[in-house]
Amino acid sequence: MRSRHIATLAVVLCLAVLPLAGQAQEDGYADSQPQGRQTLDRIVAVVNDGAIMHSELEARVAQTRSQIARQQQEVPSDRVLREQILDRMIVEEIQLQLAREANLSVDDTELNGQVRSIAENNGMTLDQFADALEADGLSLSVVRDQVRRELMMRQLQQRQVASRVNISEREVDRFVEQEGATREQARQALFQRKVNAEMEEWIQEIRSRAFVDNRLADR
Repeated sequence: MRSRHIATLAVVLCLAVLPLAGQAQEDGYADSQPQGRQTLDRIVAVVNDGAIMHSELEARVAQTRSQIARQQQEVPSDRVLREQILDRMIVEEIQLQLAREANLSVDDTELNGQVRSIAENNGMTLDQFADALEADGLSLSVVRDQVRRELMMRQLQQRQVASRVNISEREVDRFVEQEGATREQARQALFQRKVNAEMEEWIQEIRSRAFVDNRLADR
């Protein structure tokens, strides 16, 4: 698996270098190229032996902008939005690499059930959901891939983070006394609070161990 990532990275690195080589040619060569020539994709971040491409970042930026617009929220500047989204994608890539190393996977039955649940939560059948995605510039296959990634990261987080959390009866008693909650509500609230704290620490930990070359900041 690792060698496959390295081979893929080598290919995209070669593609990323090609436009630079073209710039080193004489001006006459550049002028001879047909107008409207497609620009080759480039790497915006290297994460261990994986890479995040500019096209992937732009697709996520467009999707996020669409979501923000629907919610009628203020859209951050292009630079801030791209930096925030790329940072999130880097953390996701690190988690997915760890999930693959741990042989975690999501079978089609689980994936199909999750996608169907998303459609139903939006009051749609699967076909209606696919049509709505297409109208929004997305496709069901893209969303399925995103859901699969999310489920893999959730498995990893459950194994690495949630399993660390312990809640004592004394903590539950104190929460019930202070907040007037039921014991079940207290356990859920305390669990979520501790998971959030552990998650933040764990994210910092795995990121500090990873090799990350953020090339967006250099442009």
